[in-house]
Amino acid sequence: MANSVQESVVVQEPAEKAGQPAMSDFVPTKEQTAFQRVISSQPFWVTIALIALVMLMTAMEPSFGTSENVANVTRNFAPFGIMALGMTVVIITGGIDLSVGSIMGLVVIVAGLFLTWHYPWYVAFAMGLFSGLACGAVNGFFVAYVGMPSFVVTLGMLSVARSLAVVFSANQMLYQFGPDAPIVKAIGQAKWPRHGPEDWAPHWIPELSSQFWTMVILALIVGFVFNFTAWARHLFAIGGNEEAARLTGVPVDWIKFQAYVFSAFTASVASLLLLGYNGSAINAMGQGYELRVIAATVIGGASLMGGAGTAFGAVIGSAFLEVIRNALLMAGIDSNWQGAFVGAFIVLAVLLGMQTGGKSILAASLAVLMPKKSR
Repeated sequence: MANSVQESVVVQEPAEKAGQPAMSDFVPTKEQTAFQRVISSQPFWVTIALIALVMLMTAMEPSFGTSENVANVTRNFAPFGIMALGMTVVIITGGIDLSVGSIMGLVVIVAGLFLTWHYPWYVAFAMGLFSGLACGAVNGFFVAYVGMPSFVVTLGMLSVARSLAVVFSANQMLYQFGPDAPIVKAIGQAKWPRHGPEDWAPHWIPELSSQFWTMVILALIVGFVFNFTAWARHLFAIGGNEEAARLTGVPVDWIKFQAYVFSAFTASVASLLLLGYNGSAINAMGQGYELRVIAATVIGGASLMGGAGTAFGAVIGSAFLEVIRNALLMAGIDSNWQGAFVGAFIVLAVLLGMQTGGKSILAASLAVLMPKKSR
């Protein structure tokens, strides 16, 4: 397998299935200490790079480390972090979801329409969420049960969902949300902790947005699922060797279907939060987001070959991209150069976490430059 995450995945099957192949016959296992697993993981090196970048920018530009800028950065990357959690689940199976940005556009328009029709906010949100889940179900059905490539299916959904958003909105912005507009805005614009004479938080603590706290809660849930459930072991087994997973009785098609529905769910949640934050709905929401989400997921350690990925990696990869963007803006770098800087950092971050003979590229390079003396 690609890395230690894959190597440590073993699906436990009932002992009474004698005569059937076990997952361990197909998936090699390798014992590592906790320290070795951390050092060899890509999210660890991305975290180190992120900390170094933050320290460097804070030293060069004091306003970078202010609570206001921290609140701004966390709010900006949180929707991408939420979506990266769903993308990670899909990529672990060996697939990809190119439709998440368009699903955002469809969800926000459907919810916005129901708000303009003066339905309660929870009905509008439910209908928006339903439309997003329907898109995920279509993706999952064609990928899992029909056997079509995920790239083709989700590329098709990218066009279909965006077209539906344009048609439903009549290509106009929706902003007259009726009596529940204040509630919708409060959901998207909520902050905690708050600054003020009646609030406990001092000004050096950033006011973190509802998007950020939603991302944190979802990341904790996904992290728990990845580490402590049989469903996650099956998920990693599918990405590592789908045929071996089938032979051991894993419901491959059902789990792959669920992966695409979950990806659409996270895109829908991010879309509804941004609807409240912006106070308006446009059919162009999420345009191009799929590429940034995929980049953040891969930077965070998910392998496009499948079988590897973590909730922490999804969050840290999203944060890394936003910190780079914010740092370049504060440094006054010409916007025409920002894409080049971001691309270079993406390659560097992935390079640091790549595996060579069970070691990261950095560790392997150090071993070549400073070989141990033979006795």
